Amino acid sequence: MGERFETKTVHIGHEPLRQVTSKSTPIYQTSVFAFQGLEEVEQFYTGHGEYLYTRNGNPNQTELANAITKLEQAEDGVSAASGMGAIMAGVLAVVKPGDHILASHEIYGGTYALLDKELSRLGIELECINLNELTSLDGHIRPNTRLFYMETITNPLLTVADMPGWVQQAKQAGLTVMIDNTFATPYLVQPLTLGADLVVHSATKYIGGHSDATAGVLVGKKELVQRAREIVVNYGASLSPFEAWITSRGLKTLALRMERQCDNAREVAAFLREHPAVGRVYYPSEADVHFFARKKQGAMLSFCLADESRIYDFYRKLDWIKFAPSLAGVETSVSHPVTTSHRAFSEEQRLASGITMGLVRLSVGIEAVEDIVAELDRALS
Repeated sequence: MGERFETKTVHIGHEPLRQVTSKSTPIYQTSVFAFQGLEEVEQFYTGHGEYLYTRNGNPNQTELANAITKLEQAEDGVSAASGMGAIMAGVLAVVKPGDHILASHEIYGGTYALLDKELSRLGIELECINLNELTSLDGHIRPNTRLFYMETITNPLLTVADMPGWVQQAKQAGLTVMIDNTFATPYLVQPLTLGADLVVHSATKYIGGHSDATAGVLVGKKELVQRAREIVVNYGASLSPFEAWITSRGLKTLALRMERQCDNAREVAAFLREHPAVGRVYYPSEADVHFFARKKQGAMLSFCLADESRIYDFYRKLDWIKFAPSLAGVETSVSHPVTTSHRAFSEEQRLASGITMGLVRLSVGIEAVEDIVAELDRALS
């Protein structure tokens, strides 16, 4: 180290504390990693070194990806800056210009915008099919069909299609299968054990669980994830160290949160079904989730007001239940799919999917269920 004050202030105290054993993972808040010599750099580029530059990889990113890889019983995993970043990487790891994607017509609006608007510019075709009305993929699979995409529990109508059956059909046709498991989480079901090739999470939601981080994770077959990792790096979709760290911290309570939130949602759904101001409730039945490892129906539900003209009044009357265009925090919140999550859908698409102006999406939190019911009752009444 240099002897002058200016040099000391830059370098003093920067010796890595390699012998310190921390109970929790440190935040590796660095954009770049240091090397001892040219040999170490060469080792990185030949696959024998771990970290070079945080866009290429960081211990906090690895921790999160490895955790979801194990929970989903996958071969490999990669984290991304958002759920959409993870979806993009997974899809582009499979398809190329000229290919065709088959997807459920009930998918998140942001996913639809990516598949329809952005990928069409690359010469990739999308066809959305109604898995609730069809019994077979026959007639929809083309010679250039490469990917079959669906959600475990759909957003926002909470439909649970026969995932094992659809996965089997797609695999028999030689398609790669990608499942968005955000709403169910690996606590309820692991789609890879049912034959899927890739599973994606908006880890912003239940994985992180506290509405304070934005992240995505893609896990699945090693060769597909390796290609997806290249896409994350090359497209600049890498997750920041702090976001990775705080998401990993939230993951530790996933089982506890999901257990409470699922139980609360079941009681809230029962209450809403009997309320005179509610026209219809969308919530999976026990029969719908027969293939889930845990026979719980999730913590999300949606409902339509009996009088859709009162939709503005309902949102204004809510007090401590927040109106927020996201979901899965520990606090109960509501969203309005028409004006938020599914804006990318045309009016015709929304109506065909049952996404009407009077539809409310409810993310049930961990509060006392009696308080959740009382607050909804007050606003509805």
